Amino acid sequence: MPENARRPIAIRRPIAIRQPIAIRQPIAACSPVATRQQGKYRIVAIVAVNLSAALLMIATASAADPATGDWPLSRGDAQSSGAIATTLPDDLSVLWEAKLDEAIETTPVIAAGLVFVADVMGRIYAVNFSDGTDVWRHNYDTGFVASPSVTLSDDSWIVVIGDVEGNVYAIDAATGKERWKQTTDGEISGSVGFYKDKVLATSHDGNLYAFAISDGKPLWTYQTDDQIRCSPTIAGSQTFLGGCDGRLHRVDLETGKVIGEPMSLGGPTGSTPAVAGDFAYVPIMDGAVLALDWKSGTERWRYEDDDRPQEYRGSAAVTDSLVIVTSRNKFVDAISPETGKMVWRHTLRRRSDASPVVAGDDVWIAATDGRLVRLDKKTGNEKWQYEIRGSFLASPAIAHNRLIIADDNGVLRAFGSKTPVAQQP
Repeated sequence: MPENARRPIAIRRPIAIRQPIAIRQPIAACSPVATRQQGKYRIVAIVAVNLSAALLMIATASAADPATGDWPLSRGDAQSSGAIATTLPDDLSVLWEAKLDEAIETTPVIAAGLVFVADVMGRIYAVNFSDGTDVWRHNYDTGFVASPSVTLSDDSWIVVIGDVEGNVYAIDAATGKERWKQTTDGEISGSVGFYKDKVLATSHDGNLYAFAISDGKPLWTYQTDDQIRCSPTIAGSQTFLGGCDGRLHRVDLETGKVIGEPMSLGGPTGSTPAVAGDFAYVPIMDGAVLALDWKSGTERWRYEDDDRPQEYRGSAAVTDSLVIVTSRNKFVDAISPETGKMVWRHTLRRRSDASPVVAGDDVWIAATDGRLVRLDKKTGNEKWQYEIRGSFLASPAIAHNRLIIADDNGVLRAFGSKTPVAQQP
């Protein structure tokens, strides 16, 4: 084990059970549209599960938010790339830890000098990026398996998040005070997106909803034929949606109307598409990764493992040279965006339910065995690891030369170099 890696300091404790427990069992495959019934879902015993539903990809080497260097969305940017240009320092260590109340299955987001994250029992937290100290906590009687999203609206920062009962909350980022609340008819497992004055939320009821960011007023709804578990990927004035109906939808964000005929994926997906130029990259549950030319409506390539069928539940991280995915068979595969051929493969000790993240020359993998692994982007060789007692179920966020990640023990950690002073947001 590399010198910088060490065993966990966080000790798992039993998760307090309270009613109603708003977490459902993971769904093995896309099933008929799930809708709310009297505002409740079937209740089950809570375990630390990952309803990995999405977000990812873009073939660009720019920072997640070039204007600020922040990580305001769960996959970093509106195109869901999961990639930034900056390589983290070699001498990483834990700069701070924040012990939160419950298991966390969501990626933190970073904006305005704060880190925002949500847990499975309905709490949303804001802590200081600099030292991890509490700023505010807001408790909802629900559960969150979708990450929060942050944007600037009318000169103030706003946090928006959807819950497992289909509610959408808009919260003042500075104070934690709720601004408005809206509802859908199904679980929300993908983070919301933003376009101009709109909040875009997908739901397991099969709809994409547009709400006014100022007051939550419904603006329009786009309906598909099955669940939508992904986040909306935004390119220009359109959004891209992969669904359990096995199609890639393009929706005009001004009107809420479909653009062209939805493209067949050949199987259901819960992964968020990533759009880079004329291409959308989408993993599907049936063991393929697709590159689709959305302008011509044609398939550029389809990557499949001929030796052993894979199963993809997360999203890809995409740069100008690689498309990187993790499978439930413990593989991390790097694929050429030009040819669709494998460039390298790395085998993990246990699978990763979190989508990969690229930071400059490195690929970051958070695995269910509690290891945070740093791979060389060119070769796939392991460069560094850090291990805890527990599991990582969601991807890290990377901003301002720091990596922020949460685990299923409810511990939020910041990694960085202690030698130079980290750039503050």
